[in-house]
Order: sequence, then structure tokens, then C-alpha cells
Amino acid sequence: MPHSIQLAQPPLEFIPERFNPLVYYITQRLLPVLMRFRIRPWLPAGIAQVETVNVEVLVNLYQQFQAGKIRFLIAFRHPEVDDPLCMMYLLSRAVPKVARQMGISLQHPIHSHFLYDRGMTLWAGDWLGWFFSRLGGLPIHRGKRLDKVGMKTARDLFANGKLPISVAPEGATNGHSEIVSPLEPGVAHMGFWCVEDLVKANRTEEVFIVPICNQYHYINPSWGKLDWLLGKLEADCGLPVQQLGESNLVEPEKVFYERLFRLGEHVLSQMEQFYARFSHQSTPIVKQTDPSASRNEVLEARLQTVLDRSLQAAEQYFGLESHGTVIERSRRIESAGWDDIHRKDLPNLHALSPVERGLADWIAEEASLRTLHMRLAESFVAVTGTYVLEKPTFERFAETSLILFDLIARIKGEKNPARPRLGWRKSRLTVGEPISVTQRWSTYQTSRQAARVAVNDLTQDLQVALEKMIS
Repeated sequence: MPHSIQLAQPPLEFIPERFNPLVYYITQRLLPVLMRFRIRPWLPAGIAQVETVNVEVLVNLYQQFQAGKIRFLIAFRHPEVDDPLCMMYLLSRAVPKVARQMGISLQHPIHSHFLYDRGMTLWAGDWLGWFFSRLGGLPIHRGKRLDKVGMKTARDLFANGKLPISVAPEGATNGHSEIVSPLEPGVAHMGFWCVEDLVKANRTEEVFIVPICNQYHYINPSWGKLDWLLGKLEADCGLPVQQLGESNLVEPEKVFYERLFRLGEHVLSQMEQFYARFSHQSTPIVKQTDPSASRNEVLEARLQTVLDRSLQAAEQYFGLESHGTVIERSRRIESAGWDDIHRKDLPNLHALSPVERGLADWIAEEASLRTLHMRLAESFVAVTGTYVLEKPTFERFAETSLILFDLIARIKGEKNPARPRLGWRKSRLTVGEPISVTQRWSTYQTSRQAARVAVNDLTQDLQVALEKMIS
């Protein structure tokens, strides 16, 4: 995304869903190329293999959906920006293949509508909104206020669309294949809304939510490429670049862990000093920890303190309260920033006087800079001090190093930096057992309190289902 926006913008318009079969079929044909080779700087790509597990479940669901017996929502894990491409592979290629093997004839296209963050078009370009619209996508404006137009349209598609609908219940990527971020309750709400709409229309379809877990593995881990990446990050931070010989790469886990820990600790110290200076304090902000705590626990405590300060830097500017999870706080900040940048109260910016326009631009630039603090915290939402230590695999080293790369690139002010490729990857998509929302309706509709409990229980069950599929 850009380092900052310097000009006030008109209000963000809703992008209606306009599924176009031709755009879909062209994209489906190009899928192997799109998955392997980077066509945009922000796409990691490099996916050479896709492994699918339990696809028969999806085949049966599509068969029942096309027969008018059920409605279903796909709730998929979203660790990386590549996930939508992998999901399209699953639906458009794996499902038809398994259906043929099962002797089941499905109507084409085998696809789904999907929700995406309206903010993606701000840093990726307007073309993405056009493209997603023609693929059946629907934008949602995340924030402190419900996107009534987007959610009303999504609700109608879930109950009446010709295709199922897909949603990432984590709400954002976390860069970790083996950690599921706390799920947002939106998917559960959508499930019960769909049941409610069907009941009001005297329709008998059963409503399901099917969890799908996506996990990435490096086919031939290249410790040499990881060595190069860490060397680049060390140089960017002003640290001596460690020169590793072939002997160090025989059993690299310990050497790379110490190197990654040193790099993370240095970046954290820099951020502590930055926020001390930013808030005009004389000493860096360091959280007091238990003297018996391990260095990893100390590092994690310091990290959480810095993330809290980064959110506070934005919240104080926008006049927001500091409560809730990192994701909830980030959504409120993002929404407040959009309000100052995309001015609904100034629908005709060209009619402003030069002074009025200058002040509007000033507000937009300030808001854009403040939201950068939130982006820092959002990038590290799933980072812990023990993720690599608990399981020192190449994948965990690579994920943590790439998150550090994103942070350093953001601090340097780079616009949509191309993430380094650390080798060809395999995507493993596991289809979980469908969760019936209809069977929970009798409890949900008894009272408001019962509805809240039902939504929380469904969200938690979905969280557990996704976590169990991580291998």
C-alpha cells in the first residue's frame, strides 16, 4: 500500500457484483500461470502444487445445492494473499475432477460468490474492483459501523444467489499457516440470517457452513535463500550481516533461530525508541516482566506493548477508545481513517475553494499517516515469541522472516514491495465437515440472549474445526 495518501478523496462507491462467465473462464484457464508467476508485486505466488483433502464433501454439497435442497457458505482460512487463487483451484478444478470420479454430474461453473475488503482497491488499483466484480465478488467496508449496503447484498446472495458464497472468517491475513486468528462473528451471523430469510419465505433448504483450511509448505526448502533474506534485513537495520558457510547450513535451525531472534530484538528496540520519541518520553517504552520469564516471553511482552502503543497512536488522534482485540481496534481505526480521507461530507471536492481543499488534503494526509501505525499492529497480530521455537521448521522461519520484511519495507516507505521468493510452495486444502446452522435455529430464535450465545458457540465451533485441520 502507499506510504501515505496526500489528497482528500471522494466517498468510496459500492461496487456491485456482476458475475461474468467469460471473465471467470479466462481466469480459470490462466490459473496455473497466476499461481506460479507473480503478475503483481504484492502477490507472492510461486505455488507449484495443490493438494486437496476430503473434496467429496464439497461435491455432495454442490450436488444438493444445485438440486435446491441446501444453501451453504464456505468459511476458508486466509493466511496469505494467494488463498483466493487456491480456493478457485479447489472449486473449479478439484471439485469437478472428484465429481467425475464419483459419477456425479454437476452444473458449471462450479464457483462461489465471495466477500472482499473494499480497501483492497485503494492500494491494488481500481482494476481489482472491476475484476472481482466480474468474478462474483462483493466488497465489504470493514469498520466500526456495519456496511449496510454490502451486508444486505451479501445476505441476499447467500439466500437467493445461483452460487454459494465464500468468506474468510479471520477477516484478514496473518502470515501464519499454522495459527488461526480469532474468528470474527460475521460468518455465524450470516448463517442465521440465511436461515431466517428461508423461514420467512417458507423454504425448506438446510443451511450449512463448511470450513476449509489452507496450509502452505515449501517443496524444497532453500536455507540459502532464507540466509540471503535475513542478510538483506540485517543490512536494512544497520546490523552486521552474518556470513554463513555450507557447514552452518547442514543443521541450520539453531543458527537461524539465533539470527532471527537478534534481528527481531533489534527491530523491537528501534520501535520502542520510536514510540518513546513519538510520544515525547525521555526513555524507551519497555514493559516490566517477571524476572523469571524466558527471553522469548520477555520479547513477546515487549512486542505486545509496542503493538498497543502503535494502536494508541492512531486511536488518540481519531478520538477512539482503546478496547477490544487488535483486529477490532484496527477496524475502528481503519474506518475512522477512511472517513477523513474519503469525505462523505464533501461529495463535490472540485467545488471547494483552494483553502478548503488544502485543509481537506491536510486532514487526509494526517489520517493516512496515523493509519500506518495500525498497519504495523495488524501485520503482527499473530506473531508470538515462541512460534519458531516450538517448531523450528523452514516454513515457520520463512513466515516470520517475511513478516519482518513487510514491516521494514513499510517503514522504508516502499509501495507494494515484491516479497522475496524463498522457493516453490505447495498448497494443502482440507475440506472439513459441514456445520448445520439450521439445527441451531430453534435455540437462536428464542431470545436476544440466546441468539448471542448461539452466534458465539457457532463461531467457536468453526474456530476449533479450522484449527483441527492444521497438520
